[in-house]
Amino acid sequence: MHLAVSLDIASATGRAGLPFGEIEAFVRKAETAGIEMVMISDSLPDGERSTSPFEATTLVAALATVTEKIGLVAAASTVAHQPYNLARRFASLDIISHGRAGWNATMTQAPDEADNFSRPEEFSDDDFRRRAEEYIAVVRRLWNGWDSDALLFDKSGGRFHDPEKMHLLDHKGEFFSVRGPLNVARSPQHTPVLVLSGLSEADFDIAARTADVIVCDEWPAAESKARYDDFRRRVSMCGSEPDTLKVLTCILLPSEGITGLADRLEEQFRAKSCDGFNIVMSPEPAVLDDFVHRVLPELRRRGLFRENHVGTTLRAHLGLASGGDR
Repeated sequence: MHLAVSLDIASATGRAGLPFGEIEAFVRKAETAGIEMVMISDSLPDGERSTSPFEATTLVAALATVTEKIGLVAAASTVAHQPYNLARRFASLDIISHGRAGWNATMTQAPDEADNFSRPEEFSDDDFRRRAEEYIAVVRRLWNGWDSDALLFDKSGGRFHDPEKMHLLDHKGEFFSVRGPLNVARSPQHTPVLVLSGLSEADFDIAARTADVIVCDEWPAAESKARYDDFRRRVSMCGSEPDTLKVLTCILLPSEGITGLADRLEEQFRAKSCDGFNIVMSPEPAVLDDFVHRVLPELRRRGLFRENHVGTTLRAHLGLASGGDR
């Protein structure tokens, strides 16, 4: 069972948000507990609709310097960022974190997002979907623009890189024109982990072709099982092994208690309706303490959750191959 935690920073009781020191303490406690990754949400500064007082990738960069094992996944909008800058930012984050970075690309538009980025109106659903798919493809190809041994830094011989191991993108598509390559070396995971969320059924094929992790809302048991089997079928039809995609179900953890939660997670996991869970919780220390001290030991006792992190990268934690293989 893979476990992630989604941290809704702005939901702290009686406060607009948490200072960095408290966020750091929360993430370090999750790391010590063996949780595999923490997901940091992000949204535009739209008052009550904002879920964090911090820009997510900046927060992840800071958290990377005070943690050693836990994966760090930041949400970043495909509307608010150009693909080249976003690819460069996450490649840098992966280097800073020694291979623990991930990008959560949501397949839904944030409310009023267009107003802040020089657009008179939102994209239509179809245009947004086609644009997001092209955007993700550009980012993934930019991440693979350098072979792992392409950069030589040979001052005496005057060779910065091996030209045979540099791959220009030269992308000219419907929405973007990007030459490449990145001016950042290949990352420790080869590519950061790509997480897709906010999916509608029309997005399922895109996810099967591109995603490493899909985060889904909780559905009734039979529907969750059918959805999980459908994702694995679509991945196989793309020519990849089904296990190259991990599906996590979101579980909202109430602040008032977690009675019965271990049974609920076990039932869904053993029904093969997902590969694990994304536990959505408010950043109250008592909420995380309850989960760490009451739920995790019970999951371990039942043989459902490992004691320690596997490997040093987020891909290793999740049992994923090196990026770029799909």
